[in-house]
Amino acid sequence: MSKISGTTAIEIADCIRALVQSGYYAPGAALPPVRELAETLGVNRNTVAAAYQRLTKAGLAIAQGRLGTSIAAPPGAGEQEGMSTDSPLIDLAHGNPNRDWLPDASTLLAGRPLKSALYGEAAILPELRECGRNWFAPDCPPGWELELTHGAVDGIERLAVAHLVAGDKVAVEDPCFLGSINALRLGGMRAVGVPIDEEGMQPQALARALEDGVRAVLLTPRAGNPTGHSLSSRRADELRRVLSAYPNVLVIVDDHFALLTESPYYSVIPASTARWAVLRSVCKGLGPDMRLAFVACDAETATRLRTRLAPGMTWVSRLLQTIVGACLGSAEVRAQIDAARAAYAARRTEMCAALQAQGIAVFQPSGGLNVWIPVARDARDVAYALARKGWLVRLGSAYDVQGQSQAIRVTVSTLGDGQAQQFAKDLAHALRSD
Repeated sequence: MSKISGTTAIEIADCIRALVQSGYYAPGAALPPVRELAETLGVNRNTVAAAYQRLTKAGLAIAQGRLGTSIAAPPGAGEQEGMSTDSPLIDLAHGNPNRDWLPDASTLLAGRPLKSALYGEAAILPELRECGRNWFAPDCPPGWELELTHGAVDGIERLAVAHLVAGDKVAVEDPCFLGSINALRLGGMRAVGVPIDEEGMQPQALARALEDGVRAVLLTPRAGNPTGHSLSSRRADELRRVLSAYPNVLVIVDDHFALLTESPYYSVIPASTARWAVLRSVCKGLGPDMRLAFVACDAETATRLRTRLAPGMTWVSRLLQTIVGACLGSAEVRAQIDAARAAYAARRTEMCAALQAQGIAVFQPSGGLNVWIPVARDARDVAYALARKGWLVRLGSAYDVQGQSQAIRVTVSTLGDGQAQQFAKDLAHALRSD
């Protein structure tokens, strides 16, 4: 017999929520059919349906059409990038930049005062505001404004929450970066995968997603993770034409690799788009612990971001801003970033050439720290065979949205001499093994 009680949608939803919290309903448990519960409680079916909708929007339940409504599992962090510190294998799965190529900020801060900010002081240091304005000026529509967030993924999550509601659909690249998938999922949004090729999102597939009601589009213009793709000028023009028919769709451009990219920036934002943002993180060039991203966006979006990044709330630490400003203003650091850019490109080229010498086709990267390798057999078997040879790789399935990747992703940033050639030989053997 059901323990659910109540006569209004709010009462019924609150009762079910309490039953979940008490452990009466476990994740995956089916709720009573709408008609059945309405008859039990003596209320209209629409009242029960409204209660279930409230639970679904709150992320406590999942509507499954004819299969009914069930209790949702609590949100988890999901699969993450990062090193496997307890693995004896050579780690090509970590997704990190090379620690040796990151600047030592301590030498730049010698003799420079680190003054703590107080509530109410300006949220952005003047030198960072100037840096951001110079960085974005050639690439943004007129009238844009600048904000800072705690990295690109934090910016994506804040932008989604600022403009969308739980249940809204967001078009993303498929395969898609782990952090973006997790940020949207934790915000209650539904990621809709748009297939990509080496030039980025496929325009016809994006058009279908827009026709199907997506409220936002999130894409990477350069050095996409996991595949390393970058938009061509032609592809950017095609995507811009598709987006121009949907001026009220939020467009988020995650230019996360901007400090290290070798590719030019091509804008996909039409003049007609009302709500848009371009994010540029410093984490790949200055280090993952430099949790700061510049966000250029339209005035309304800036206002919405500012309500949560205000000087009295959760502004980006001005101590961190001081460190980032010192790095970006240093000729020595800029030279170090240039050297790292060339070194990453050389590592990618070396890995691709080694794979091709073994007859292995790759998704040709034009930027980033990774190489995406489609495989002809089950990727899990390939990863296991490589582990037996001493290699740790990332399964492509971790980045899937709707698609099903039979691929592996390898990070090349920390490859040693001769390792690319040995890895290619071991992968060729793994692909031939039964």
